[in-house]
Amino acid sequence: MKKEKLVTGTREQWLAARLDLLKAEKELTRRSDEVAKQRQQLPWVKVDKNYRFETDEGKVTLAELFRGRSQLLVYHFMFGPEYTAGCPHCSSIADGFNGLVEHLAGHDVMLWAVSRAPLARLRAYQQRMGWRFPWASSFGSDFNYDLNISFTEEQQRAGDVDYNYSKSGVSSRKDSVAKSESEQDSGAEKLAAEVGVDFATFIRETPGMSAFALADGIVYHTYSTYARGLDGLWGLYQWLDRAPRGRNETGFWIRRHDEYERAEKPGSCCHGSERRI
Repeated sequence: MKKEKLVTGTREQWLAARLDLLKAEKELTRRSDEVAKQRQQLPWVKVDKNYRFETDEGKVTLAELFRGRSQLLVYHFMFGPEYTAGCPHCSSIADGFNGLVEHLAGHDVMLWAVSRAPLARLRAYQQRMGWRFPWASSFGSDFNYDLNISFTEEQQRAGDVDYNYSKSGVSSRKDSVAKSESEQDSGAEKLAAEVGVDFATFIRETPGMSAFALADGIVYHTYSTYARGLDGLWGLYQWLDRAPRGRNETGFWIRRHDEYERAEKPGSCCHGSERRI
């Protein structure tokens, strides 16, 4: 374990540095406002396919997911048909938005999670996690594939995939199935094991978020984001970014909220490969 190098100073030095940081934070806030406006000015694209989803209320269409609202946000939760459990990373993100459904509904926005796993498996996992947001199964639908969230084995083998608006995204992941042993230690293989599948099967599902609008009975696709575009939606990251040591991501660190070791001492901190969370 490496000894941590601390940067210390006087209260006056801290205040001077904090004021410099405040300028940067304000610039970032203003820029974020500008990006949000640009995001909302994207053209709307009519959704022509009649997608069907399995829900607690039975089979529904994409338009019916709106539940009377004019806006729909979908979190593409990594839970493929072969998975035995949901992705730990997606589970952490879901912990963050679980309590937002009612608030969003009050702003004319409906929030759903959508995954390709069968509904019964989603229900069981949702009960385990204690979540209350609505969760739909898109199993048997083209929904995930059309939004470049899921990929077939044939696409994966051919490298013919488009993730995060680039042909180099998941296609490079296809190559990484044969990656070196040291690269495997990055946590990808462990993540696959956490959901009960091999690495190649695991990465045929990817995380993302999509937005839709309903106007005059017509559904429009307005926005999708993937990969690190989800950072801003990951509540845990926003808190860690304000912690003294930041995200401190070393090795396989994320857990489902019911898997952290209860015996870990409050206030303890592990570094490097010994880090538990």
